[in-house]
Amino acid sequence: MTKYGDRIALLRERHALTQEDLASKLGISRASLSHYETSRREPDYTTLNKIASFFHVSIDYLLGRTNQSNRTLDVEVRDFVDNLELSDEKIMEKFALTIDGKKLSPDEARRFIAFVRAERSLD
Repeated sequence: MTKYGDRIALLRERHALTQEDLASKLGISRASLSHYETSRREPDYTTLNKIASFFHVSIDYLLGRTNQSNRTLDVEVRDFVDNLELSDEKIMEKFALTIDGKKLSPDEARRFIAFVRAERSLD
């Protein structure tokens, strides 16, 4: 499996960008980019997302989970996932929510949602 640093460096080089150029476009320091490319540091999710968006590749590609750089969710699926409402009973019936590899019962899922709502109301 290819390391994320190798993929980032390869993409940068394919686009004829220096580390300084890419770092500037991503809003990070050149030193941080250098650490990512040598796999001395792992980029956080936000940075991975910026890199993937900039190069029009999936995060799975960057992480070496797939060799297909353009394998991403289609727009309709992405909209669905981004706007998934867990309190919708139909959604709860169709999807298995798990914690520690064990499926949540409908009652556990409702309690989980209630907990999150209560925590948010404190903010």
